[in-house]
Order: sequence, then structure tokens, then C-alpha cells
Amino acid sequence: MKQKMVIRVQMTCDKCRSKAMGLVASVHGVERVEIQGDDRDQLAVVGDGVDAANLTACLRKKIGNADLLTVEAVVAEPKPKPASETGEASCPQQWYPGYYSWPAGTYSHCYPYSM
Repeated sequence: MKQKMVIRVQMTCDKCRSKAMGLVASVHGVERVEIQGDDRDQLAVVGDGVDAANLTACLRKKIGNADLLTVEAVVAEPKPKPASETGEASCPQQWYPGYYSWPAGTYSHCYPYSM
């Protein structure tokens, strides 16, 4: 199950931020890491099968003070349907294999030049 965790870490400089992001990104199952907050002191971690408590304890050990703020499940977004399933008109196959000319027809708006 994918989940999103927000962890507040005491990061005062860019070197600390880089070290914290590298540490979190190296954990198995982490897909995305972002820095959030006004003071840039929060890490938003999205991953599958990541232990939030263990990750926070590891950050405390390597970086400094770390607090787990939120853990929430990530809901998958529905994928958009292709144009053929939604009923929208699409251009037919432009070139027929084996022929050396454009097919004559009613779809002149699809061709790169007008006939």
C-alpha cells in the first residue's frame, strides 16, 4: 500500500538537507522525496512498504531531531481513457502500406497538405 509521510527534521543548512534526502531516498520502497514547509524543514516521503517509525528513528540517529507529523494512504488517480473509448473523433490511418499515394476520401482535415 502506498503511503505519504511527512517528517519534520531539524535541518539548518543545505548540507543537512542533502544528507537527509540522500538517507531517505536510499531506503527500499521510497519512490519520491520532497522538501516542504516555510522553513524547508519537512520531508514528504511517498513510498510502498516503508516503515515510518523506523525511517524517523534512522533520521534521528543520523541527522538530529525528527518528528513524524502525518502518515496517510495515497489513492491512485484514475487514468484518462483513450480518445477511441471516449467517443471523440480521431483521424484514421493516414498511409496504407503498399500504396504510393494518400487515400482519396473525406478526411482532408487530417492531411498535412490540402488536396
